[in-house]
Amino acid sequence: MPHRTISYQGEPGANSHILCAQAYPDWTPLPCPTFEDAFAAVNEGRADRAMIPIENSIAGRVADIHHLIPTARLHIVAEHFLPIHFQLMVLPGTKVEALRSVHSHVHALGQCRKIIRRLGLRAVVAGDTAGAAREVAEANDPSRGALAPALAAEVYGLEIVARDVEDESHNTTRFVVFSPEPEPLGAGAGPAVTSFIFRVRNIPAALYKALGGFATNGVNMSKLESYMVEGQFSATQFYAEVDGHPDEPGLARALEELAYFSREVRIIGTYPADPYREVSRLAAE
Repeated sequence: MPHRTISYQGEPGANSHILCAQAYPDWTPLPCPTFEDAFAAVNEGRADRAMIPIENSIAGRVADIHHLIPTARLHIVAEHFLPIHFQLMVLPGTKVEALRSVHSHVHALGQCRKIIRRLGLRAVVAGDTAGAAREVAEANDPSRGALAPALAAEVYGLEIVARDVEDESHNTTRFVVFSPEPEPLGAGAGPAVTSFIFRVRNIPAALYKALGGFATNGVNMSKLESYMVEGQFSATQFYAEVDGHPDEPGLARALEELAYFSREVRIIGTYPADPYREVSRLAAE
């Protein structure tokens, strides 16, 4: 089998890196400074896939991703859910009492408020969690700590002094995998998710009419995000996700009705639903 590479945003030791290693253990992870770079690595042939976080159970949608999806011209071929755990890490031999500041991504700091407050630390925003760990190791200052995944401590030679310090135990991030080509999925292959973008016509009640077909055909829409296009307040684009396969009669009829009231409809991918979806649904009941 040819050697394969998967790109991700962040530095070695980031959550995206952890998931790449779990989901694609035989592939080479390719760290990238930005989401744009991770997408570009696939478009330019330097990577075969890109592992991209799309939403978090606490922080909500990941900024910028939905703006990048339409222009990336890639296809979603899989989804994965990763429980998020943060570790407080320090230079080897450092006591917690010596800490004065803690460094991490802004979302991580927001998700670990309790321990930051309890220890009286100054929160310092870094580009990403693993990068914060690297910066703490390079600074060699025992008054600095980092909030990052356990792998980052291993990568940068830090010591974990408090484990799983996130405020909420249900903290989970959903990732989607992008590919240059779609991966065909049969209509009877099991639970599926279909992602698509669309722009409705600029007429009264267009969105209401466009989405009506999903309700009347019994199709569950799990996500609907809107954002402006090219700075035009009248040109709103939507990113949506629904349960099901486009070849299933109900979803096929709903998409046909959507297309009638839209200027553009483009399916980004149809892919297997991660088993975590069912686990989460049962836990909520």
